[in-house]
Amino acid sequence: MSVTVKMLVDRIKLDIVYGNEEILSKEITTADISRPGLEMTGYFDYYSPERIQLLGMKEWSYLTKMTPHNRYQVLAEMFRPETPAIIIARNLEIPEEMHRAAKEKGVAVLQSHVPTSRLSGEMSWYLDSCLAERTSVHGVLMDIYGMGVLIQGDSGIGKSETGLELVKRGHRLVADDRVDVFAKDEETLWGEPAEILRHLLEIRGVGIIDIMSLYGASAVKDSSQVQLAIYLENFESGKVFDRLGNGNEEIELSGVKIPRIRIPVKTGRNVSVVIEAAAMNYRAKQMGFDATRTFENRLTQLISQNEESTND
Repeated sequence: MSVTVKMLVDRIKLDIVYGNEEILSKEITTADISRPGLEMTGYFDYYSPERIQLLGMKEWSYLTKMTPHNRYQVLAEMFRPETPAIIIARNLEIPEEMHRAAKEKGVAVLQSHVPTSRLSGEMSWYLDSCLAERTSVHGVLMDIYGMGVLIQGDSGIGKSETGLELVKRGHRLVADDRVDVFAKDEETLWGEPAEILRHLLEIRGVGIIDIMSLYGASAVKDSSQVQLAIYLENFESGKVFDRLGNGNEEIELSGVKIPRIRIPVKTGRNVSVVIEAAAMNYRAKQMGFDATRTFENRLTQLISQNEESTND
């Protein structure tokens, strides 16, 4: 996914001080944001012009103490054709030399009332999400009680139908058929739909249905963290499934590992209710409530009592 300066302006709600349509259509190629320090002194040996340049109170104060000539020389060196934009935080006054350098080099000048650290965080979050490398996986991504659950399984096993049933039970559809996943950081996996499939669900025999039109805006979500994977597979006699919930199967997507639960599917089994319960049980485990451990403790206690009775 590519991000332009105009997209950043609209998302972060920045004010455009200078920039025409061509300048604002310039692509941002990296999520890294630079706060120029040594560059203010004229040292540009390791300068990264392809980054967004963010100026806060410290940078602005240093600039204002320079002579107009030196200030223009530094800014003219900082503004290069590959520089997406320079952003001034805290609605600080923009020097005339900055306007001049921006017009000469064709670089957008943007402004925000937001404090520098907060502004940097908001931009980094947005750019990291948009520019992260994506991997497409087959499945249905649902938001169940605020937790992202990726439902996978063999073709024709009923993933989309299960997703529809979960929507009817009050949960939200994020993506059907193709889920684009990316690593937000080393431990966080995020998922979103392909644009052409946004809010759509394919049901065999019915066709494509628009979940937002049929069930309302509360039935869909544009993206979600992926915290749990559910794999649906046909029930077969003799196949072993986890019955106590002490299995630790994981899958790795975009370099991030998430737990996976295998659920057998057979006629008469309400899979959507089982998935709902699996999601709640996983959340309970994350909060320290482990039903499997409770059962094992009770079993150990019962065995111990029986041994004492036998010895008596």
